[in-house]
Amino acid sequence: MRRLMLLRHAKTETDAPSGRDQDRRLDDRGHKDAAQMGDWIAAHPPFPDTVLVSHAVRARQTWDIAWEAMKDRVRAPQVEILPELYGADPAQILETIRTATAPADSKRLLLIGHNPGMHEVALMLIGGGDPDGAKALGHNLPTAGLAVFDFDVKDWDDVAYRRGKLVLFVSPKLLRSG
Repeated sequence: MRRLMLLRHAKTETDAPSGRDQDRRLDDRGHKDAAQMGDWIAAHPPFPDTVLVSHAVRARQTWDIAWEAMKDRVRAPQVEILPELYGADPAQILETIRTATAPADSKRLLLIGHNPGMHEVALMLIGGGDPDGAKALGHNLPTAGLAVFDFDVKDWDDVAYRRGKLVLFVSPKLLRSG
C-alpha cells in the first residue's frame, strides 16, 4: 500500500517584486492556511516520509510553514526540492511520483505543487473512494487544498491513472465550514 498526498501551495500575492511568477510569495491568508494544513496533517496520521516540493517560492514557503506547525509531533521526512514540479502537467507529475521517490522504501509521499497540473492529476488518479470528496475535488483543487490517495501497489512505479482510492479531500475552507 502506498499513500499519496497532493497539496497545492497556499494563497499567494498577485505579483512578485521581481516580476517572476516563481518568486511569488504567500500572502497573510496563505501563511495561516499553510499552518492550518500542517496542523491538520500532523493530527491525521500516517504522516508522509518523503516530501517533494516545487522550487517556486510559494511552494517552498507552504512546506516550511506547514512543517513548522507539525514538527514537534511527527518524524522529519526526507524533503526534495524539484524544479520540474513548477508548471508540471499531469504526465510530468505522475512521472515524478513514479521516479523521484527516494528512499525506495518510502510508503507515504507528500507532493506540493501548482494548478492546473495538480488538480488535473488528482482527478485522473481517482479510481474509487470518497464520492463526496471526489465531487468537491471535481470543482477545484483550491490553494492549500489536500487530496489524499491510497494505491494498492508495491512500488511507486505502479501508481497509475484511475488506480487511486481517494481517501479524502480537505481544504482550509472546508475545515472552517465543517
